[in-house]
Amino acid sequence: MEGPFIIIAIVILVLAVFFSVVPVGLWISSMASGVRVGLFSLVGMKLRRVKPHRILLPMIKATKAGLSLNMNELEAHYLAGGNVDGVVDALIASERAGIDLSFEKAAAIDLAGRAVLEAVKMSVNPKVIETPNISAVAKDGIELLVKARVTVRANLERLVGGAGESTILARIGEGIVTTVGSSASHKEVLENPDNISKLVLSKGLDSGTAFEILSIDIADIDVGRNIGAHLQSLQAEADKNIAQAKAEERRAMAIALEQEMRAAVVEAEAEVPRALATALRDGRMGVMDYYGMQNIQADTRMRDEIAGSDKTGGSLTEGEK
Repeated sequence: MEGPFIIIAIVILVLAVFFSVVPVGLWISSMASGVRVGLFSLVGMKLRRVKPHRILLPMIKATKAGLSLNMNELEAHYLAGGNVDGVVDALIASERAGIDLSFEKAAAIDLAGRAVLEAVKMSVNPKVIETPNISAVAKDGIELLVKARVTVRANLERLVGGAGESTILARIGEGIVTTVGSSASHKEVLENPDNISKLVLSKGLDSGTAFEILSIDIADIDVGRNIGAHLQSLQAEADKNIAQAKAEERRAMAIALEQEMRAAVVEAEAEVPRALATALRDGRMGVMDYYGMQNIQADTRMRDEIAGSDKTGGSLTEGEK
């Protein structure tokens, strides 16, 4: 009696292992959808650590959409780290929109890190990019704040290796600054804002990018600061500071020269007693002459003191006179 039970257990175990290794349900769905795949191919995917549903489901989708894809290419793209489902969706969308997009090109775009389905959608429905306020100064020194709306369309041929939206915005900003800066007056820009669009658009700013610029529309222009007047005021302030520094230098030199002259006077006055002593010793001046000179100096000091007291407002009485 144990023999039949052992056989049944072995059969159940074999079937369990078989159904765990071979996705029979997925195989039946693929066969019903017209995708011919063998059971051993599914086992091979398992052994290569490829999830079969990640390959078969996009393959079923592509077959139903009328696309002819190779399962080995899908598996290779999956092993390379690509998004197989996103690539198939992009191929279906491009085929419906009449865009010529091969699997190799879509896989390359996907592996480059770009959303290939979004790129296909953008090539069908252009995207509008709005720039921030771009500060530009006309020749008359008036600052203008310009905001533009750029309509771009994805270029699938340049999507691999092409620059992104940031490059487009940087080039648009540079073009606006150059165009406004070459204008003689800010009034010309305000009167004809379409000139900015025409000049910037004619420069081919989408060269080397993953996009094609369809139009550039000036959304808003605001008048900012008077940069010219501000720079002139700064220059005047700098000139004033330079003049003050030069005047301070001249004043310091004058003070130094005055001090040098005072030192020379003090030095000369220091020689007077020595000259008097020499004259007395050599006999060129008598003692009475020396006392007479002292009296004259005393009278001079007294007159200076009297004159000084008169200047300060003090009046002399009869007795003081």
